[in-house]
Amino acid sequence: MELVFAILCGICLLLGWLTQLYLAEENWLSFGFYLLAYLFGCFFFLREVIEHTLRGRFEIEFLMLFAAIGAAALGKWAEGSLLLFLFSLGHALEHYAMDRARKAISSLADLVPEMATVLRGDKTSIVPIKELQLGDTVIIKTNEKIPADGFVVQGESSVDQAPITGESMPVDKRPVDDPLLAADQPARLAAAHRVYAGTINGSGALHVQVTQRASDSTLARVIALVNEAESQQSPTQHFTKRFEKWFVPAVILLVILLHFAFLLFDEQFHESFYRAMAVLVAASPCALAIATPSAVLSGVARAARGGVLVKGGGPLENLGKVTAIAFDKTGTLTRGQPGLTDMICDPSISKTELIELVVAVESLSDHPLAEAMVRDLQPQLAGREFPLATDLQNRIGQGIQAQVNGAIVSIGKLQMFESMDADSPSDEWVQQVRELESSGRTTMLVRHGDRYLGVIGMMDTSRPEARTTIDRLRRLGIEKMAIISGDNQVVADSLAQSVGIEDARGELMPEDKVAAIERWRHEGEVAMVGDGVNDAPAMAASTVGIAMGAMGSDVALETADVALMADDLQRLPFAVGLSRKTSRIIRQNLWFSLGMVALLIPATLFGLQLGFAVLFHEGSTLLVVGNALRLLAYRID
Repeated sequence: MELVFAILCGICLLLGWLTQLYLAEENWLSFGFYLLAYLFGCFFFLREVIEHTLRGRFEIEFLMLFAAIGAAALGKWAEGSLLLFLFSLGHALEHYAMDRARKAISSLADLVPEMATVLRGDKTSIVPIKELQLGDTVIIKTNEKIPADGFVVQGESSVDQAPITGESMPVDKRPVDDPLLAADQPARLAAAHRVYAGTINGSGALHVQVTQRASDSTLARVIALVNEAESQQSPTQHFTKRFEKWFVPAVILLVILLHFAFLLFDEQFHESFYRAMAVLVAASPCALAIATPSAVLSGVARAARGGVLVKGGGPLENLGKVTAIAFDKTGTLTRGQPGLTDMICDPSISKTELIELVVAVESLSDHPLAEAMVRDLQPQLAGREFPLATDLQNRIGQGIQAQVNGAIVSIGKLQMFESMDADSPSDEWVQQVRELESSGRTTMLVRHGDRYLGVIGMMDTSRPEARTTIDRLRRLGIEKMAIISGDNQVVADSLAQSVGIEDARGELMPEDKVAAIERWRHEGEVAMVGDGVNDAPAMAASTVGIAMGAMGSDVALETADVALMADDLQRLPFAVGLSRKTSRIIRQNLWFSLGMVALLIPATLFGLQLGFAVLFHEGSTLLVVGNALRLLAYRID
């Protein structure tokens, strides 16, 4: 309706000008059209002006209305109508732009279906998602939106998580092994089992057990936090608010003084009054008022669409100023779980035979290293059966033993074999172990009977996208990157070399990480990237704390300034690039709006006509809004 009224104001302005042009210069018809233009032009902000004025607040709308009334008092109805038309049009388009950015955020709420198919006992029923209870089983058909957070108990499919995480590829989902255990600790489940409200099922039907009510789902928390972020002002917004607070009264004082210019100069009162009205229009900081909030809101909205939650204008601007980034190691630059990196075999045995023995023994253990070995080695057997292992014995902290084909197979650390009564490993095997350990590997020797058959090296390997991400961050202008980890220095150095980071600091306690961040902050702005839980102190000490893989994590969402919803390091360059682009657009808008005011004030003092002042002034507002909206289409290079 605001836009409709602005257009009606423009139509009445046009009709008034035409009747004034083709009829007598002063006639009741043109006067009536101009009067209607005034009515339509100030309809939506007149109430605001009255309310603010009664509270002693003189804001931009007051200046515009006062200028329009002044133009009418001078008989310049056309100029006053033009001012109200362009101001109301700019006001309407400004609100349209802001609403468009807000809709980009609120559209997240439309991702969740209103109804869900629930299986209770042997019967299915369709209920509103608000009525879903913890433990309910919902049935999701192919290509349907998932109504609630939960885990898969039946069926396999791939799920499009892009609406929340920004991931380009669907994620494969499969059922949990033990639904009762999964229900007790849903937050610890692997991504292959967990699903989230608002994501889209693929080609397979799924049965999902609900773990969060609709109001507590990950998507609901994201929407709430983004809406909260909208109200949090950035440093530049605080600056413009303070600037306006003294600038608007200063403009009013200047205009009052200009009214009395006829007492000092050889001119008529109406000439002084006209100049004062022109200065009033020129000095009104409309473009300045909208320069920052329009850019911040567009940036936050674009980030949310890309799977990045930014908690307000402050973190968005601050991330754009960051020159250094500190990374936690485990789960950030690495996968967060051990993987097989090396296998050295004795020439007397084939690699396949060694793998069969290792898989046979380690499949009996539930230790994380054993599970990782079986996971990485079993596919190499290509479906072949491995021998049966029995009589598993654990040597806590050292290794395991079991019977295979009538002989004992021992797999464990070098220290385990050195402490046993049997023959110790040869110097060659010890040297192999030491070389692997020097490169950060966790090592295990394998012995069958009295023969040493091989050495296995394992390590929490770097993410495949880590090196590419580091390179992209350098291209974006990040000057310093470092790893700060509680792991040993050898492991930290090895990881740093593999991903292309020069500075690695290992064996750090949480307080040591905080101290490192504080030292770097003396040199510039620093971001800390971690999991939002163990790294909370360091993230709090940094300029911007960034949490990885925050989808489904209450702690990560609450502690971080910026949350990458997907467990995908490639979201980080997107977030940094978007924040830098937002900072550039804010600076452009500020310089342009301040420059326009600085140009127009002296121009109107020295004779620029009111009509031209209106065109330049309101045109600058529209350009600032359009510039900010470019952020909604941001794509990283």
